[in-house]
Amino acid sequence: MAVVSGEAVVVEGDGLVLREWRDDDLDAMVRIFDNADVALFTPLPTPFGPAQAQAHLARARQRRAEGTHLRFAVTTDGELPLGEVMIYIEGGTLGYAIDPEHRGQGLAVRATRLLTSYAHEELGLTELRLQIDEDNIASRAVARAIGYRLVEDEAEWIESKGRRVLLTSWLHKDPS
Repeated sequence: MAVVSGEAVVVEGDGLVLREWRDDDLDAMVRIFDNADVALFTPLPTPFGPAQAQAHLARARQRRAEGTHLRFAVTTDGELPLGEVMIYIEGGTLGYAIDPEHRGQGLAVRATRLLTSYAHEELGLTELRLQIDEDNIASRAVARAIGYRLVEDEAEWIESKGRRVLLTSWLHKDPS
């Protein structure tokens, strides 16, 4: 398994630059994560304000240093964050969130496809998963567009923020 260490990771392609979060991104994190969809479909705290953004950045840096996770700001120019994609390296699980103002531009598909390729090619992960709330129609469409396949027998019920959720598993195998 690849260990992530050293210089900041930047992944470029398909009109996007995925870069690690910076100190000056806290306001963008609040804009991206403090909305109803993120509150409903992710484990991130709700409401998501400046203190939660600072904690999110600190956790991202800690887990990056431990070599277990990478969290990237999704940008088109290497600067302005429009969303986030992340990977839990040990479990091969990816996730994403896009700023509501920038949805409908294919950012989730392009960013997740780019991170999927990076995980296969650079991190050497042969199987990757998305865990998607069954009610999250948009995320299911993203998974299909990238070539992830629903694994019928891996769905599980979980409790999330006081509600019962059917979490479905979507698999992507390294094509090489």
